[in-house]
Amino acid sequence: MAQVTVSIDGKQYRMACDEGQEEHLVDLATRFDRYVMHLKDSFGEIGDQRLTVMAGIMVMDELTELQKRIKGMESEVLSLRKTRDEALTKADKNDSALTGALGALAQRMEDLAISLTAKKA
Repeated sequence: MAQVTVSIDGKQYRMACDEGQEEHLVDLATRFDRYVMHLKDSFGEIGDQRLTVMAGIMVMDELTELQKRIKGMESEVLSLRKTRDEALTKADKNDSALTGALGALAQRMEDLAISLTAKKA
């Protein structure tokens, strides 16, 4: 198991992670630190634990909003797929009807050509 040291609010924390995940963990800690720093800039020194809780709540709020957006997009994708499937079904029916009409027209032309050839002879 790999270990990294991350910095949040100027304090160092040694953390374990899976091999190859070190950079990802450092990135996550850096992003979380931005929330803490934003709150610290807004409210001043209000206590480490309170800052951490508030930053965690901000992250969860953002996560919740993103989850709502994902659900909306998933719903839109399902709607688009349904519309696409309906359009493909309609196109298949139109293709079949057109093929049938062209087949009937070709048969009529052949019959007419035979009829004309028979009258000439």
